[in-house]
Amino acid sequence: MESIMTFETLIQKMTQAAVRGDGPSVAACFCENGIYHDVFYGEFRGDAIINLIEGHFHRDGKDFQWDLYDPIEQNSIGYARYVFSYSSTLPQAKDRRATFEGVAICRLEAGRISEYREVANAVTGLHLLGFSPERLSRFVDREAKTLLARVDDNVAQPK
Repeated sequence: MESIMTFETLIQKMTQAAVRGDGPSVAACFCENGIYHDVFYGEFRGDAIINLIEGHFHRDGKDFQWDLYDPIEQNSIGYARYVFSYSSTLPQAKDRRATFEGVAICRLEAGRISEYREVANAVTGLHLLGFSPERLSRFVDREAKTLLARVDDNVAQPK
């Protein structure tokens, strides 16, 4: 019988695998059809999470650091504050360091993540990379639309 790890152990395992670029180990922290909503790259489900880590994170960045603070779980939902940083490999921001703070919100099932999303102050990281005001504005506009859609869904279908 496989033991169920604590949320703190699970989120540490997931984030440190992401830092290493180990997509299969990140995906193994999720339920079979688990969803990872990334603030930059969008939604990835199931084995597509491997591509998020290996095809996006580690394509566009290096020297990752993902520090977690105050992880807590209640009623099958885990929360953890984090500071995430990396050095960009994008041509227009090569070797600039992005740093931002956020909160991971994880729905949990049988000791694995069924849904991961984050509320993050990601604009600071993009600003540190030297993104133009226009590009930052497009990012903020997309985030606002995502938030409003999520709020509308929650109002339409209260949990």
